[in-house]
Amino acid sequence: MLHRALLGSIERFFGMLIEHYAGALPLWLSPVQAVVIPIVDASLDFARDTVYRYLREQGLRVEIDERSEKMQAKIRDAQLQKIPYMVVIGGREKQAGTLAIRHRQKGDLGPMTLDDFANRVKKETADRTAG
Repeated sequence: MLHRALLGSIERFFGMLIEHYAGALPLWLSPVQAVVIPIVDASLDFARDTVYRYLREQGLRVEIDERSEKMQAKIRDAQLQKIPYMVVIGGREKQAGTLAIRHRQKGDLGPMTLDDFANRVKKETADRTAG
């Protein structure tokens, strides 16, 4: 008798992969590559209409955290979800047209332009580097 368990082997593979990375999948494999975190409601429009939309158009898997929580709580939640990048946007970033980037492991990476960040994520994804 022949036995085929195609889905079972895929499920086992993903289970081993998640266990190997302890849930912190590399950037190229992560279902959400970045989360946009607006600090104040005044920067929400810039975060949603400019940053989030542009990153989605560039093919990045990105979400936006529109909750009215404190910035530290949003960052903590993103780290608990093991999202590789956090894009923090406040009044200073909105005015300068930059993004404050935080990496899951490396911490604060400082300000970057929108194009620089998108190119960085695309390059890391293409290279399949650990980040």
